[in-house]
Parts: sequence; structure tokens; C-alpha cells
Amino acid sequence: MVTKGGKSKAPSGPSSRVGEAIRSIGGWRADTLAEVRRLIHEAVPAIEEDCKWVKPTNPLGVPTWSCGGIICTGEAYKQVVKLTFARGASLNDPDGLFNASLGGGTRRAIDLREGETLDARAFKALLQAAVLANQRLCAE
Repeated sequence: MVTKGGKSKAPSGPSSRVGEAIRSIGGWRADTLAEVRRLIHEAVPAIEEDCKWVKPTNPLGVPTWSCGGIICTGEAYKQVVKLTFARGASLNDPDGLFNASLGGGTRRAIDLREGETLDARAFKALLQAAVLANQRLCAE
């Protein structure tokens, strides 16, 4: 973005906060989250993104993707990038992407370790199923 005086100005808003949060992580985890973000936008063009749960220990917050309610969050830990689906327990996962938080009654997560590749087709299908689940909840 260029301002009236010709100086560059970084865009602001929820999407830029997500980009900033991802870039701040650095390394393979940032690359992984950036790829996940790209896949999310391909699968659900109407997705809204923001950073939630901003606090002193996490000043940039947690990247969060929503469509009719939270779909998933993306967090970087030392050994994994964790994609937590807010209502993952209610989703059909025929490809077995969920590999973490399997004991909970509501959430499910996908942990990605360095060098692992996410099955793009299966991930997009899971995202779309999550959007449909949110739509059904809103219709009730």
C-alpha cells in the first residue's frame, strides 16, 4: 500500500495481523503455517481470518479462521504446528488427518512436524465439512 506522500505503508487489519503472526514465528513452522493458510483460502474463499487470544505472553495472538463460527486455529510449538478444529470431534475424517487431541469431546487437531506434508485434498475436504457443520448449527 502506498500513502498520499508516496511512502509505503503496511496494510492493517485482521489479515495483516495473521500474516505478521505467521512471519514472526520464522523457520519451517512459519513456512508450514503459510502453506496451511494458502490451502484454507483455496478451500473456503469466504473464510475470515484474525488473531484471537492476544495476551502479554502471546502479543500477536493465535491465527484463527472462521466461517459461520471458528473453523480452526494455527499454533506453532517447538516440535509441531498444531491445527485445532473447534468442532473437529463432530467431523467425519475418512483420511485420518486428525492425529492429536483425539480424546476430547469437541475439538480435534492435526499436528504437523518438520518435513511432514499435509494432504491438501483431504485437508480442504475437512475444512469444507467444518464450514457445513457451522452452517447447520446456525440454521438450528
